[in-house]
Amino acid sequence: MNAAKRQEIFARLQAANPHPTTELEYETPFQLLIAVLLSAQATDKSVNIATRKFFPEHGTPEGVLALGEEGLADYIKTIGLYRTKAKNAIATCRILLEQHGGEVPQTREALEALPGVGRKTANVVLNTAFGQPTMAVDTHIFRVSNRTGIAPGKNVLEVERKLEKFVPREYMQDAHHWLILLGRYVCVARKPKCPQCGISDLCEFKQKTPA
Repeated sequence: MNAAKRQEIFARLQAANPHPTTELEYETPFQLLIAVLLSAQATDKSVNIATRKFFPEHGTPEGVLALGEEGLADYIKTIGLYRTKAKNAIATCRILLEQHGGEVPQTREALEALPGVGRKTANVVLNTAFGQPTMAVDTHIFRVSNRTGIAPGKNVLEVERKLEKFVPREYMQDAHHWLILLGRYVCVARKPKCPQCGISDLCEFKQKTPA
């Protein structure tokens, strides 16, 4: 795919949705961190249902830590892998309080040192909470990048690197939100909704679905 086509793709995505953001509900960088940690292999909707129950009264590192593993697990047991996630979230709160003054760090290295926080989670927090132009590649972005030809790659890291290289600078801050939403609602896994897609004529996918 050439640069002019990529430029037009992101210009259209921006025109259709000028201010995209995560569908996770949060009020602070800490709450976003916990929500993203809980969202692995789960839907944003299921995470929001759970966090609405404890964020209002326990939405700080101190508050979550006070719940303990069992207390937090009770709130999030509707989410997959909830026991592991509860353990990681409690350990993360402890580290934030002991090593970072209760604040969420703003570097990838410090974030990835937190239990349960991988590269994708770190990138989401850096981008969404702190405005850094990172690219958090999930299954949706991986699929869209390969299917459209925007940034094909064999694995998540390769796609991330290519997106960082190919996405025009002026769109980089919001690009991962646009691509996630495109993959979640239009360029879906089993049967993409090509007739509903605003970039279908620019996409290089060969087996487009008919109207």
